[in-house]
Amino acid sequence: QVQLVESGGGLVQAGGSLRLSCAASGRTFSRNAMGWFRQAPGNEREFVAAINWNGGSTAYTDSVKGRFTISRDNAENTVYLQMNSLKPEDTAVYSCAATWRNGGLPIQGHDYAYWGQGTQVTVSS
Repeated sequence: QVQLVESGGGLVQAGGSLRLSCAASGRTFSRNAMGWFRQAPGNEREFVAAINWNGGSTAYTDSVKGRFTISRDNAENTVYLQMNSLKPEDTAVYSCAATWRNGGLPIQGHDYAYWGQGTQVTVSS
């Protein structure tokens, strides 16, 4: 059974940092793009960041560029999201996802087949 399990969320003051982790099990995703999405209450899920299979290419939504960094460790089947200079508007449930096919760097949720349950990130002002 394929599972993606996020960790590292929590409560932080504005300007602080958090590092999210997403550990995959049940299959390897070393040839698949992986991404992070977030959903705040009352809002639709939005794309945050994505990384291609070998970490050579990344993509970010404009609001997090320069503050967030996505990375991966294929040996550990894990993807990370380092979040710095956090703002109250970053408050959301953050979920990781993996694509179903090899290659690519999709930023649309419908291109991802596997999803974690999410981890809450709350940034206080």
